[in-house]
Amino acid sequence: MSVVTVAKSAGFCFGVDRAVKMVYSELEKNTSVATLGPIIHNQDVVDDMRSKGARMVNSVDELLPGETVVIRSHGVGRDVYRRIEEKGCRMLDATCPFVARIHKIVAEKNAEGYFILIAGDASHPEVQGIVGHCDENCLVFKDNFELKHFFEKKYKNLQKRLAIVAQTTYNIVVWGECLKVIPENDSDIVIYDTICSATDARQSDAAELAKSSDIMLVVGGKHSSNTVKLFEVCSRYCKTYHIENSEELKDLRLPAAEKIGITAGASTPAYIIKEVQTKMAENENLTTNQDEEIDFAEAVDQSFKKIHTGEKVRGTVVAVNNTEAIIDLGTKHTGYVSVGDLTDDPSKKPADIVSVGDELDLVVIKLNDSEGTVALSKRKVDEQAGYETIVKAKEEGTVLEGTVQHIVNKGVTLNYLGVRVFIPASQTGLPRGAELDQLLRKKVEFKIIEVTEGRKRAVGSIKAVETARKEEARAKFWESAEIGKVYTGTVKSLTTFGAFVDLGGIDGMVHISELSWKRIKHPSEVVSVGDTIEVYIKDLNPDENRISLGYKKAEDDPWYIFMNNYHIGDVVKVTVVSITSFGAFARIIDGIDGLIHISQIADRKVESVKEVLKVGDVVDVKIIDIDEEAKRISISIRALLEEAADEAEVEPEDDTETEDAE
Repeated sequence: MSVVTVAKSAGFCFGVDRAVKMVYSELEKNTSVATLGPIIHNQDVVDDMRSKGARMVNSVDELLPGETVVIRSHGVGRDVYRRIEEKGCRMLDATCPFVARIHKIVAEKNAEGYFILIAGDASHPEVQGIVGHCDENCLVFKDNFELKHFFEKKYKNLQKRLAIVAQTTYNIVVWGECLKVIPENDSDIVIYDTICSATDARQSDAAELAKSSDIMLVVGGKHSSNTVKLFEVCSRYCKTYHIENSEELKDLRLPAAEKIGITAGASTPAYIIKEVQTKMAENENLTTNQDEEIDFAEAVDQSFKKIHTGEKVRGTVVAVNNTEAIIDLGTKHTGYVSVGDLTDDPSKKPADIVSVGDELDLVVIKLNDSEGTVALSKRKVDEQAGYETIVKAKEEGTVLEGTVQHIVNKGVTLNYLGVRVFIPASQTGLPRGAELDQLLRKKVEFKIIEVTEGRKRAVGSIKAVETARKEEARAKFWESAEIGKVYTGTVKSLTTFGAFVDLGGIDGMVHISELSWKRIKHPSEVVSVGDTIEVYIKDLNPDENRISLGYKKAEDDPWYIFMNNYHIGDVVKVTVVSITSFGAFARIIDGIDGLIHISQIADRKVESVKEVLKVGDVVDVKIIDIDEEAKRISISIRALLEEAADEAEVEPEDDTETEDAE
């Protein structure tokens, strides 16, 4: 049995669907309706509209008094709008939003003096409508060959800047070839990508399906431009047949095929695609039930509904550009969500927030039935959901996270799920008078402390989070704190009497005397703010939340080092550091000085120390006494001098003995 597969993107596009629904909506109101040209390239649908009272006219002159004229999705030129207005007829504009965008582009560029190049079929209604917005200051080219001829023969003499657009249903492969022809890096040429994203997707999906199929069926009007292009695309990969409906299947001699693919043009209703799919899948004798009547309006408009300002609706993103997202609501209206109604972040573009195919909950903020448009807001929905979250967060004391966006009078603001949260300067956690700029674009944690229901605004506090965490850390600290316990902390601040250390939410102080074994004048001689240091608890006072910390270690005590490395009788080199009336103090090692008493300075009587020594002198001394309890050291130059003299007296005797021996 054959496997029948329908392409992912097949059938009504957004613009055609909107136009058809617009006509059926008016017919349901018993409005006298005339369409300017066939509203759709599908004869079955056109015939059904006629049966319900719609007329098809080819020009404005054919309109009857009191008739409502519907402009089809292909759009028309400016002159047609003027003539309809002069005729006095009510008008509904069903121009596809993508086509309307091209009208706007070419009109603006034409006014700026640009010459307009249009890629497309000059006889196609869409292209004729685009031309009607250019004041004849344009040229239509059908392919890359005609475009190449323009640049070779006409561009140099034109002496005008160029704006290049393409018909929304233009072949994307041919468009790629056209881009290769356009001169590069020419500042006088502006190129716009105006091929409908739905057209691109439909052609790409059809090509992929054709590559894996034995035969392809392309369903759609014989005069439909986009359907003909689908036929051309599919024909490159397998045997392809172009039919308008399932009735034409019985006239085809289809070869045996295991894999059959189906795609359809933008003017093909879903029910026609379904009929073709069903008949192929069931492998019937290709006969139809002539008694079965299809209610085209019901089939096309089954999801049609009315909408009202302030109503919450759900829609699908069908296109995204630099300023807005276009939404299909399943109604006759074209939905627009401006970038300002998508987000309040000025750095974001619509494509950063939504993608084609996304389903969104939206709020109707402005309805224009005459133009068939509706302004929508995603931000209002987000704000409501965010507001509910904010209220709950206040009730439960939840910690939230956000990025500070603005510095305002007396505080900062951030956006949380669409809700503006103001954080007063006093709640930022910064010291009084500190610059708030340091918080700009920083991610912060905060709690909600106040909610204004009417304006859906909230007041937050960073300080509340910090305070709660400090309380938690303080409680945890006191549960396990004990004298002698070692902690790793960060130096938070310095004073003249010591350093305050953050132990992780609770502060302790290292007195200046505990920072170093040697005498220092200020804590900054040993540590700096931000340093990570290892400290231990010297004393605790839970009632007053006071923690005394120690930093210097016993093994670093200079006296400890001295006692382990020096002994009575050792000869050491010392530096004189001070002189008194009774002697001189000399540095043995850092932090340890010894006294050279005046009686130990020389091997003779000295009236004044300064006769022999001065500060800075480096001399050899002998350790003659260590008072371990008082931590005092006596050193002597005299002892070394006397030892040297004794040795000198012994040496001559040795020489005499040597002479006698000889």
